[in-house]
Amino acid sequence: MNKKFIPIVLAGLLFSNVFAQSNNPKKTAKTERIISLDFNKEKGPLNTAFKACVGAGRANEGLRADWQQQLAIAGKECGFKYIRMHGLLTDDMAVYSEDGNGKPQYNYQYVDALYDYIISIGMKLFVELGFMPGALASGNKTIFWWRGNVTPPKDYEKWEGLIRNLTQHFTERYGANEVKTWYFEVWNEPNLKDGFWTGSQADYFKLYQYSAKAVKSVNQAYKVGGPATAGAAWVPEMIAFCKNNSVPIDFISTHSYGVKQGFLDEHGSSGTVLDKNEWSVSGDVLNSRKQIQNSAISGLELHYTEWSSSYTPADPLHDSYHEAAYILKKLKQSEPAANSMSYWTFTDIFEESGPRFTPFHGGFGLMNIEGIKKPAFFAYSYLNKLGETELANRDSSSWVCKNHKGDVQVLLWDYTYTLPDSVNNQAYYIKDLPAKTKGKVKINLSHIPAGRYTMEIYKVGYRVNDAYTSYVDMGRPGQLTLQQVKKLKEQNGAPVATQQIEIKPGTAFSRELDIRENDVLLINLVKH
Repeated sequence: MNKKFIPIVLAGLLFSNVFAQSNNPKKTAKTERIISLDFNKEKGPLNTAFKACVGAGRANEGLRADWQQQLAIAGKECGFKYIRMHGLLTDDMAVYSEDGNGKPQYNYQYVDALYDYIISIGMKLFVELGFMPGALASGNKTIFWWRGNVTPPKDYEKWEGLIRNLTQHFTERYGANEVKTWYFEVWNEPNLKDGFWTGSQADYFKLYQYSAKAVKSVNQAYKVGGPATAGAAWVPEMIAFCKNNSVPIDFISTHSYGVKQGFLDEHGSSGTVLDKNEWSVSGDVLNSRKQIQNSAISGLELHYTEWSSSYTPADPLHDSYHEAAYILKKLKQSEPAANSMSYWTFTDIFEESGPRFTPFHGGFGLMNIEGIKKPAFFAYSYLNKLGETELANRDSSSWVCKNHKGDVQVLLWDYTYTLPDSVNNQAYYIKDLPAKTKGKVKINLSHIPAGRYTMEIYKVGYRVNDAYTSYVDMGRPGQLTLQQVKKLKEQNGAPVATQQIEIKPGTAFSRELDIRENDVLLINLVKH
């Protein structure tokens, strides 16, 4: 990355910012954005739903060493607390079989290996109960390369027995106090009849009823919920069913993606189009909360157990620097409606359409197959640097926080929709896309305690922590050499500027920075 240093005078100090690039994209008219805050005026505790959970493809992938290494990095740097994935009960996990007399046989060796690891790195489980073990399935229809069976059970009593035995096994292995902190979610997107569930809505509710009974029979304090639907569907219906039939439910879960075409496209062949709607995704989240509040069980938790800009693991938007600003915008808009917003997914080690070997193929992950951090990763790692107390702030595209040590963090961004009309994501976001200037952003923070600080400035944007564009510069090789992987990793992560500053008594902290389309900036003031 070729950087120029441009001096700017800020609060009596000369500071060199590293935000100008060697290229000079066409400029638009400059505007000034002002973020004014008072260190002593607090909004309250920071809402951390953004890092409560993250998604992964399927359980069997979690037995891989590279998957585990990436999860440890994501957990540490992004602060994710829970992880959710498909395929816990699918045949490649070897959980269920029957003997010659039809008696159930249970085997948890692969589940134990996976869950033991997850717990060992300090994370918890958001347990998705699915898909159907082949020996228990009523049909042969499967989904994805790894053949997750999506039919109802041939015997609901045997399904209940499996879930009860599994829950009891978790209790014996990890202790009731640990399992009480988990979530048990029944199935995945049962409203997609041609995809994840061949049964009807009534069949799903029956599956849920047997599952909830099984979980609660082990411990009434264990949390169970659903319907884990695509497109924020079935929320009122789910609550009404549970209320009318005295079926326990502790939370609502559902999903939303920010594209306009369909809900299931594992190959990306339909040509996705990012929705221009200002409230895509976030509007669903707010509406789901409203539906819960207007229901007969108004206090239920709400978990968006999948969300992203696009529902296909073949969308170059996931790799683009645009994704970082998109993530922050949608998370900010969704506050405080959801208890968790689980980004789908943390890694490109994801095999719905089979193993992918090209380094950047539009995969869901915050990291690519080789563990190269995408711009989306830094959106979450910057969020994780925010202090526990949020300051009152009128700017809708920023968080400003402080922690108990007196450090201050200003996380701000520009989100600009740039997709041309009649062009799909696959044709547009695969390109080298220079960002136009959006002018200046000025930060004024009054009543900050006097003293010496280290000011760190982090950035994501065009050609800054932008591994995909660097990959384009390499000629988009089909596979990366070890040296190329090392080069791309070395370009990512460090602050773009660091400076020692002093705040004198009675003075404010003030900074003015250049900002471009879809830039993300984090100013971290570390008090000495």
